[in-house]
Amino acid sequence: MVLWNLFLGFFRIGILGYGGGPTMIPLVHAEAVQKYGWMTDEEFTDVLAMGNALPGPIATKMAGYIGYKVKGAAGAAVAIVAMVIPVLVAMILLLGLIYKLKDSGIVGGMTHGVQPVIGVMMAVMAYEFFLKSWKSWVKSKTIAWTIVSLVALALLNVNPGLLIGIALAYAFTESTYLVRKQKKKQADSPDRGISA
Repeated sequence: MVLWNLFLGFFRIGILGYGGGPTMIPLVHAEAVQKYGWMTDEEFTDVLAMGNALPGPIATKMAGYIGYKVKGAAGAAVAIVAMVIPVLVAMILLLGLIYKLKDSGIVGGMTHGVQPVIGVMMAVMAYEFFLKSWKSWVKSKTIAWTIVSLVALALLNVNPGLLIGIALAYAFTESTYLVRKQKKKQADSPDRGISA
């Protein structure tokens, strides 16, 4: 049943994700987090950041990771195949039509009409992530990272991959420090109890 749900979830994403990876991210979130609960929002954010930092199409990387997390290698294979099949079949069946209509104003208008929808979907997801980080993380860090990101991307034209890499390195360093601190605290607490 889990493999079937993986197939259905990622098949729907493959069918509805018109426009490639960025359009599929909110759909993956809706299926993996909201509908099936395969991961939390925090895990999804981590997977999204890692997927952006690695080369290749983000949608298939996320499908592979989520499928593997849910049901191992079989889950990864099912999720990737389910996501790729609709696109592959559509390309094969519609190749001649696509070639004839590639310069059509109607097709160009459809493409331009979908772009604002993609932008709104991404903005809503970013806003939801911001709210979650605001509630669960130190507020000053959330504000600082938001400002640094906006300045780096909008004013300094820093490559988003570089910014994501820096954020991942910072998160790894901070989480490693906090885990070590917590372990040291736990290791020291029994000694204090014995000495008392």
